[in-house]
Amino acid sequence: MHEVSVQCLETQGYDASLHKEAAAMRYSPDHKALTHQRIIKEAAGLFRRDGIGATGLQPLMKSLGLTHGGFYAHFASKNELVEKALQQAACEVDGLCADIFSQPQPLHAFIDTYLSQWHVTSPHEGCPLPTMSAEMAQQGHASPTTDSVINARLKQIESTLPGTEAEDQSIMIFASLVGALVLARSVESDALREKILDVTRKTLKQSVE
Repeated sequence: MHEVSVQCLETQGYDASLHKEAAAMRYSPDHKALTHQRIIKEAAGLFRRDGIGATGLQPLMKSLGLTHGGFYAHFASKNELVEKALQQAACEVDGLCADIFSQPQPLHAFIDTYLSQWHVTSPHEGCPLPTMSAEMAQQGHASPTTDSVINARLKQIESTLPGTEAEDQSIMIFASLVGALVLARSVESDALREKILDVTRKTLKQSVE
């Protein structure tokens, strides 16, 4: 009920405090926590797909059926949401990578997945490094969550490699994957996109055989 309506009822002997108590009771702590997480999850997808700067708070909240003003009941600022959305994206990718690195040929599976058509066309579900992390760094807001994502992938890649140079080799492999993904998403030509993906996949697999 709008504030104006409450004021009108007060002139007729209506107890506004009862209205406010009833409104507060409609939303339990569990409901607020679920809404909070829904906002973070939606933002994690939109920020990766459309960009942080291009995603306004009003359309974000509207996509969830929530009001713009309700945002500040959950977050102090957009920057706070951005960091939590990056953490959410990192968590999603951690789960995916845990499955990939449990396969019989984990590194080959990781290379194929990272440079897959799905990953190229689904930034909202994929690695946040070429999207959110890059944009945050460009804005002067590099996040320790980005470091955690990189270190987690490097550790997983390194665990599949033999020899004393496994650590350095893991950096080369992951940097090549991220760079190839950025290029593949950037080009207009389908043929060039496929060549970037195919050559990088083939070269990286040969380097670890």
